[in-house]
Amino acid sequence: MGVRRVVPVLHAPDPAAGSEFYSDVLGLDVGMDIDWVVNLVSPDNPSAQVLLMSEDATAPVRPDASIEVDDVDGAYAAAQRRGCEIVHPLTAEPWGVRRFFVRDPNGNVINVLAHRSP
Repeated sequence: MGVRRVVPVLHAPDPAAGSEFYSDVLGLDVGMDIDWVVNLVSPDNPSAQVLLMSEDATAPVRPDASIEVDDVDGAYAAAQRRGCEIVHPLTAEPWGVRRFFVRDPNGNVINVLAHRSP
């Protein structure tokens, strides 16, 4: 299984206000803004990203990190085999990803995802 990127998820009551800070101070560009989550991307290194999230509109909790993989089905099966707590089931989301949330052994909630093929 290959990891494509690891993105911290910062909890933000006002993602839009936070995005202005990260844009002005660090030069990050807004890659996606769907009100409750803003994805900020380095213009020079697209794999360097930060997510600002007020809530997760389609899952029961906010994740602590997002990890994009090349085989989300394989990761989901591996988490199930290990008996991990699946916090949010494997779901096709309207913004073009398939994802699930899993709790790691230290209690962190990880959003494991893959972009859907067009």
